[in-house]
Amino acid sequence: MMTLFLQSAAGNELFGFLPLIMIVSVMYLFFFRPQMKRQKEEKKFRTEVKKGSRVVTTSGIHGKVLEVAENYIILESENSRLKLEKSAISKELSAQYSTAEK
Repeated sequence: MMTLFLQSAAGNELFGFLPLIMIVSVMYLFFFRPQMKRQKEEKKFRTEVKKGSRVVTTSGIHGKVLEVAENYIILESENSRLKLEKSAISKELSAQYSTAEK
């Protein structure tokens, strides 16, 4: 009789954790996974930037890439040249800039 009670209590505990497991699964599918995908695409975009590309930085500076190095780029904007970290380039803003230009 006692073993039957212990088995049913263990089953109830599993059902008690089921909603928590479902919530974590939904959060992973709808929040974490898309964010990791966006970060991966952003990193790929930054590594593929080449001389002559028109880009927009995260601070909103529009310009043309003059030189590309491992960690930084030289950006020409208006009549000035700026040395910026590659992490300052925004894939999303650059895509909007290039489609608006055409």
